[in-house]
Amino acid sequence: MWRYLRETPLAQNVKYFVKWLILSAVIGIVTGLIGSAFGHGVIIATKIWEGYTWTVFFMPVAGVLIVWLYQVEHQEKNRGTDLILESISSQEEIPVITAPLIFVSSILSHLVSASAGREGAALQLGGSMGNLIGKIFRLDDRDRKVAVMCGMSGCFSALFGTPLAAGVFSLEVVSVGKMYYAALVPCLFSSFIGVAISRRLGLVPEHFSIGTIPEFELYGAAMMVLLGILCALVGILLCQSMHKAIEWYRNYFPNLYVRILVGSGIYIMLTMIFSSRYYNGGGLHMIERCFEGEMVPVYGFLVKILFTAVALGAGFKGGEIVPTLCIGATFGYVVSGLLGMPYGICTAVAMVCLFVSVTNCPVSTMFMAFELFGFEAMPYFVLGIAVSFTLSGYYGLYHSQRFVYSKIRTEYIDRKSN
Repeated sequence: MWRYLRETPLAQNVKYFVKWLILSAVIGIVTGLIGSAFGHGVIIATKIWEGYTWTVFFMPVAGVLIVWLYQVEHQEKNRGTDLILESISSQEEIPVITAPLIFVSSILSHLVSASAGREGAALQLGGSMGNLIGKIFRLDDRDRKVAVMCGMSGCFSALFGTPLAAGVFSLEVVSVGKMYYAALVPCLFSSFIGVAISRRLGLVPEHFSIGTIPEFELYGAAMMVLLGILCALVGILLCQSMHKAIEWYRNYFPNLYVRILVGSGIYIMLTMIFSSRYYNGGGLHMIERCFEGEMVPVYGFLVKILFTAVALGAGFKGGEIVPTLCIGATFGYVVSGLLGMPYGICTAVAMVCLFVSVTNCPVSTMFMAFELFGFEAMPYFVLGIAVSFTLSGYYGLYHSQRFVYSKIRTEYIDRKSN
């Protein structure tokens, strides 16, 4: 009788729930602690480069050190976030050394004001630790993939303070059109535990005030459709710029040391040409400036794309998420006058529209919009995100991302991103 009860669907569900309640808690605690340490490291590094303008001239030194660290550990071909995504969709193995490498190299990149974010590093940190914990608990291959996604959610949430978006993003980013629902509860548990720990350790979640939100009506809806279309085009430009930059560096500078030295030189030269540190770093200071209504150059979003492609293409580490949000914010701010809409709502909508156009994750993008800006502007966000997601095509930041189903037809396509 007891044996029969243990084999019932209800018993199996309870067993699954209890197992992942424990495992996701462990992963959430570990990634929350590591994510918090990394977040504080990035904050300190950012304060240093903001306070001392000469730090950018140490970019070649930091670059050479990053390349050396990866070569010493025989990780020159480590594909970063793409490796983490492939470990979920295939049998790709994640080296344990990935976590400390991306931790140190991302801090070094931020210290010299490279145009890089932190959430890309969070996915690698969390995925690597989730995989390690899966090995320690001797999970099978399928459960270890869930552990990797839990780690991604926990660390992402700890750093950015958006637990709902982080919990769903890991399920959605690997295969567009197909979500790993078996990992939904574990990822959400890890995500909320990770953000709780980071808040307790002093990391403040990101939140921006939109200001005036006009009543949602026909004109506003039409302008959000137009803004979604424009953001899809900017998103394609960003993805192509990133991929072409990497390709250009590889073709002309196959030696990793020469590559990162050349990239450092170009980055320093660009900083001097624009006579400003405005485009250095991840770009949170630019986002804040947009919401405060301060003057932003019309070409600012294009220059930020250039700085990001130069830095990350050369081999500096971090991620593309914060620069992406920054590019969206500056673009939305610039076009707000042309659209006849308040700059706050255009800045916010453009941020999430650009995010969805390069990550192809509409559900987690909606959650991110609500967590960053609140629910009051919900119709604007949903409409813009839907349009931008559809029209951005099959472009994306991550080569390993797969499109299981078509964006425009009810058909199975199973293809990689452009």
